[in-house]
Order: sequence, then C-alpha cells, then structure tokens
Amino acid sequence: MSTFSNVTFEDMGKLMIRIAVGGLILFHGFAKMVHGVAWIKGPLGAFGLPGFLAYGTYIAEVVAPILILLGVRARLAALVIAFDMVMAVLLVLRQNIFVVKQAGGGWGIELEAFFFLTSLALFFIGAGKYSVSKTSMWD
Repeated sequence: MSTFSNVTFEDMGKLMIRIAVGGLILFHGFAKMVHGVAWIKGPLGAFGLPGFLAYGTYIAEVVAPILILLGVRARLAALVIAFDMVMAVLLVLRQNIFVVKQAGGGWGIELEAFFFLTSLALFFIGAGKYSVSKTSMWD
C-alpha cells in the first residue's frame, strides 16, 4: 500500500470517488426535491411500469448519495445509483446511446456512463477507511 505520513493513498482515492459520485448525484436529487418527480411517471408508463416508481428516484439520488458520502453501506448505495443510471438511460436517454455531441465531441450519455461506472467501481472497492461504517462487507 502506498502511504505518506500515515495517509493511505488508496483510502484517499476511495474518499475522492465517494465525493465525486455522492456529491455530484446529490445535486440531481436536490433538483428532484425542488421540482418533483412527476415528469418521470410518463417515461415509466411508456415502459409499462407504475408511476409510483418515480419516487424511487429520491432513494437513488438523495438517500444513496448521502450514504456514500458518509461511507455507510456505500457498496449497496453505489449499486442503487448504478441501477438509477441504467433506468435514466433506458427511460429518457436511450436515443443518445449512439450519439456523439457536435459541441465538444462528448458521448450522448457520458454523464450517466460516468456515474454508472464510478458507482460500479465504488461497489467493487468499498468505502475505505475514511468512512463512518468500517465493519460490514457492504461498508
């Protein structure tokens, strides 16, 4: 393990990933809290899913990010966010999967892909020692 004066670089890296995933997704959750999730019921209905599932967005974009930031059940919370990103792409952004944006050349779903992949990475590596929870395999 790489260390520098009792600071473990791997654990600092895990903390940075937690801040990136949890902190940035929380902005999306805040927007949902301010503006609501009623608009999500339409895309859910188009897939034959019940509208009440829209409220699961609050779990995925408010509760899960807070857990990740704290390092409590971070692996489980990361899976919730990864699932949320899959649903976001399927329900709203599927037409952008094979799109390269004209301005800047970014992928049409690059933000969702970033959150999906970093959430999966967090699931695999865990929260690290700079977290509230340190004993569970789901840290």
